[in-house]
Amino acid sequence: MSVKHVLFVLTNTPEIGPQHRPTGYFFAEVAHPYEVFDQAGIAIEYASPLGGTPPEDGYDGSDPVQAAFRDSAAIRRMGRSRKLSEVDVLDYDAVFFPGGLGPMMDIAVDPEVKRVVARAWEAGKIVAAVCHGPAAFLGVTLSDGTRLLKNRKLTSFSNAEEAGYAQADVPFLLEDALRAEGADYVETAVWQPKVVIDGRLFTGQNPASAGPLAEAIVEAMKGE
Repeated sequence: MSVKHVLFVLTNTPEIGPQHRPTGYFFAEVAHPYEVFDQAGIAIEYASPLGGTPPEDGYDGSDPVQAAFRDSAAIRRMGRSRKLSEVDVLDYDAVFFPGGLGPMMDIAVDPEVKRVVARAWEAGKIVAAVCHGPAAFLGVTLSDGTRLLKNRKLTSFSNAEEAGYAQADVPFLLEDALRAEGADYVETAVWQPKVVIDGRLFTGQNPASAGPLAEAIVEAMKGE
């Protein structure tokens, strides 16, 4: 059986908003999926728009999964993330966008991110994101001229969650932006896990959804 590979695409944005709030990727949204994929024997590689060490946010050392990732060889590899333009997403079985506030600045608008998402989708790959990560899907147009998000069922960090977290810092509300592009947006109660699967589009609502989202991707890969 051949080894499956997942490409994590991370933000390079270290701060956001008028108060210059420190940010980056949200630590749990990398650590928990990493644990799930690693235990399933799935290989992970890392890229970011600029390459190099992605900034982090929200580390919780009381979480043993996060503490283990902090001390792992995997986080050292992530510190040398490849420049996204130098990566061919077709070398992977899935592409995954973790959240954090950082993606709202670069992942949301980066042309290379949009090209990678469209290329992965049209090649039949699994395309996945959690929390603010679905910002990667905004503005993605497929080769037939249709928007990727049109009539697609998905979730992301909700307006209700943002209201209690970073509404003063983010440049837009992700839920509203996804709906505006025609997505069929669904959500659950704030901070509760929620995973939505629409064909090969896999999304999770918030940090609590990151591990369950990875588990759903593993199950899908087992069926391939």
